[in-house]
Amino acid sequence: MNTERIALIGVTLALVVGGLATLFAPTVLSGPGTAPAQAAATTAVGDGGLGSLFGIALWGVTLLFGATALVWFVLTGVVGAGYEAPPNEYGLDEIQVRIMTVDAAEVVQDTVDSLPEGLDDVHVIAESEIDVSGATVHVVPEEFACDAVRKGRAQEWARQALDPQREFVLYLDEDSIVESLDGLPDADIVQLREKPRLTGSNLSYLADIYRMGVQVEQRAFARLSIPLFAWGGGIAVRTEVEDETTWDRETLVEDTAFVWAAFREFDVTFALSDAVCRNEAPPSLYEIVQQRRRWAAGNLQASAMLPFRYELLTRVRNYAWALSPIVTLLVVPLSLLSVTIAYSGLFFVASMGLALCTLGWFLLGVGYYGDDHRRWALAVPLAPLITVVHSMGTVAGILSPPETFRVTTKVGSE
Repeated sequence: MNTERIALIGVTLALVVGGLATLFAPTVLSGPGTAPAQAAATTAVGDGGLGSLFGIALWGVTLLFGATALVWFVLTGVVGAGYEAPPNEYGLDEIQVRIMTVDAAEVVQDTVDSLPEGLDDVHVIAESEIDVSGATVHVVPEEFACDAVRKGRAQEWARQALDPQREFVLYLDEDSIVESLDGLPDADIVQLREKPRLTGSNLSYLADIYRMGVQVEQRAFARLSIPLFAWGGGIAVRTEVEDETTWDRETLVEDTAFVWAAFREFDVTFALSDAVCRNEAPPSLYEIVQQRRRWAAGNLQASAMLPFRYELLTRVRNYAWALSPIVTLLVVPLSLLSVTIAYSGLFFVASMGLALCTLGWFLLGVGYYGDDHRRWALAVPLAPLITVVHSMGTVAGILSPPETFRVTTKVGSE
């Protein structure tokens, strides 16, 4: 068991055991003593010291999440302030499209049909033969061997097998419906924006709206020495940079690992485009847990290639998002029950401040989607539950990292 799992389990146990002890331990009631007569009686908790442990753990989690929130505000409000996507300098005729899939023909067809007319070099990279009109389908040979696995292996085969003769290769996931794309700016790596669309689970969709609010920080990535993550469902790479960096590395997050490797090894540039892909939100709670589990485990694993300050930041952010719902979910019920916690007044203010951050991130996500989605702001009272849905996969990724790449189930246009 690695250090991350031990730390996460330890903190969780301290919070759960300490909280139960604080709530259910025998209490001794006393009057106001020498206080004025109108003063209320106080409750002292006899918890054998577990209450103190509970308070320390709560403060620790609060400070960790608070530091992460502060970094987010600095990235978004200072580093990324005023960022605008650079103007397009390359037309659609300079782009080769590669759509990655296993065998989801109907889902891929929707994506191909969404492409603007100017994209005339479209390839589908699949694991088995499928029929898709409007694109050339390639099946990755079973005998092809490299260090990369699953999607990364397919991308590496395509890099070696296809000669784009174009300035850029645009990678799309099988469900990346292209909403807007009329060219690319002059950057080595161009990240398209994502707007997950509702599929089978409202809670999963709300968690992705929340994630879109948090991901406003992406506008700072072009000004960092290394972007903090990448989304492979819509990412364009200059052909020369792809050939130099390659996809040939074993990882669960091939997109982020590729970008980190490119920035570590070469002098490359990054831009966030205004182009949008409408990908699918996970269709069930199980699927979103497995998706976030892979992301968290893959990011932690790949972070070893980063400079120390970025590796530390990546790890701390993962722990903070894993533990972020705990403070609000524990403090609010205990406060409503008038249970005393060490420094309860100050702590309550701090935890409520972080709770307001989660509300703000959700509302930012609603605003990011635009006017047609304002009705989803009515779900803001569910923000604590939404953060749990968003974070529980991160917890799973730290405690039980997946051993293989798992494709999130897609439902298609139906």
